[in-house]
Amino acid sequence: MDSITQAALGAAVAGLVAGKKCSPKVLLAGAALGTLPDLDVLVSYGDPVSDMVKHRGFSHSILVLLLFSFLLAWCWQKWRATTFSFNQLWFLVAACLITHPLLDSFTSYGTQLLWPLSVSVAVSSIFIIDPLYTVPLLVVVAASLLWRRKMARLCGIGLAISSLYLLWSVIALNVIEDRVQSQLADTPMAGKPVFITPTPVNTLLWRVVVLDGDTYWEGLTSLLDDEVTIDFIAKERGQWKLEEKPQHLVMLEDFTRQFVKYEQVGNSLTVTDLRLGMVDYLPFQFVFATLEGDGTWSSALPVQLESPNVRPKHLPALWLRLLGNQNIDANLCHAKECSKPSKSDV
Repeated sequence: MDSITQAALGAAVAGLVAGKKCSPKVLLAGAALGTLPDLDVLVSYGDPVSDMVKHRGFSHSILVLLLFSFLLAWCWQKWRATTFSFNQLWFLVAACLITHPLLDSFTSYGTQLLWPLSVSVAVSSIFIIDPLYTVPLLVVVAASLLWRRKMARLCGIGLAISSLYLLWSVIALNVIEDRVQSQLADTPMAGKPVFITPTPVNTLLWRVVVLDGDTYWEGLTSLLDDEVTIDFIAKERGQWKLEEKPQHLVMLEDFTRQFVKYEQVGNSLTVTDLRLGMVDYLPFQFVFATLEGDGTWSSALPVQLESPNVRPKHLPALWLRLLGNQNIDANLCHAKECSKPSKSDV
């Protein structure tokens, strides 16, 4: 999740755990602890693919954070005056740190909760920025600064509201999963890899991607749709053009669970993560190989391409599709205006 959300979550958790000992300083410390795991973005692993794959690694491991919280609580108690016992302080620090990766695991990116074990968790029920999750936390943290006698109680209320919304996101995901599986059953697409994720800043409109060899099918479905049938658009997935795959590509494919597409753009062979983003806004695109003058491909360390800017014309279409307008397809284009092949009966 974004840094503002993680800071608000950390502050609310600290306020609840501190109870009657809660104070503005405790909230500030909780906010800082809540953002601490994301400092791993400052670590460079030498190339953008490694930076992507290894983000949310050691710093998001529950095993590491439990040990680190013990060390941090010990140092705090040794060098700073505090009214908390060691056990209380350790629990407060651990709760603020660990709730960060637990929340991240509900997004689509992938969080290595048990690093160094190769276990990546991506529930994919909530977008990385969702105001309906964040705002209740921000409101109660601000309110607790005004009504300090009720700090812990207010923080608890905010956490309860946000947690219920997170639970709702999982329920909504299950509804969409049932809808997708029902449509794909008894079709050639049954059993194919499927990826489902909410579209930006909501849990009503969902993006569905189905891998089908050199093709992938993409569709949108909203909980407000009158018809549960999903109109899929066929898109070219492409193939890797070299005989051997470099280690970085294997690493990216494993990380994305094969949800990538290969595309020649000019003299460059790009590989794009299909899970994150939508339409033309797929932020993780990498150049893995270049075409030489003799017509052969040569691979090198991957280079990340700049993320495309969101075009304002797509925002009204996204809103209308969220509200249940099924004439708008996965390209956020009115069906009559688009010529892409589609398939609603896969």
